Amino acid sequence: MSRFWETTPLDKLDRAQWESLCDGCGKCCVHKLEDEVTGELFPTNVACRLLDRRNARCTNYRQRHAFVPDCVRLTPAKLATIDWLPSSCAYRLVADGKLLPEWHHLVCGDPEAIHRAGQSVRGWTISEDDAGDLEHHLIDRDL
Repeated sequence: MSRFWETTPLDKLDRAQWESLCDGCGKCCVHKLEDEVTGELFPTNVACRLLDRRNARCTNYRQRHAFVPDCVRLTPAKLATIDWLPSSCAYRLVADGKLLPEWHHLVCGDPEAIHRAGQSVRGWTISEDDAGDLEHHLIDRDL
C-alpha cells in the first residue's frame, strides 16, 4: 500500500498532508547561533517562547507571526534554501527521497513515539523568556 508522502511530490500535497508530515520534534523552534565568519550553525537549548516544550508544538501556530515575526513558514520551495532543519526532519527526508523513521507518527500511528525515541525537544530546552544570552546556552548536540 502506497503512502502519500512516498508517491506525491511535496509541492503537490494538500495543506492537511503537508501539515501532517511535521513529526512534532520542535527542533526547528530551537534557536541557533551562526558564526559570522564561517556561517556554521550552533544549536542552543533555547526554544521559541511559543513552543510548548512538553508537547513540542507551537502554542499559537496559526497566529505565530503576530508574536514571532521572523518565524519561517516552511514551504516546498523554501526547503532547498533552508540549511538549519534537523537531519531527522520529515520534510527534509521526503524531499531527499528518504524513508521516514519508524518513530514518525505517520509510520507508527503514535504521536508520542518521537518523544520516547529521544528525537524531540521534550525535556532539554528552556524558553527564550528565561534564557538570557544565547551564547550561554550552546549545546553539543546534533539537531
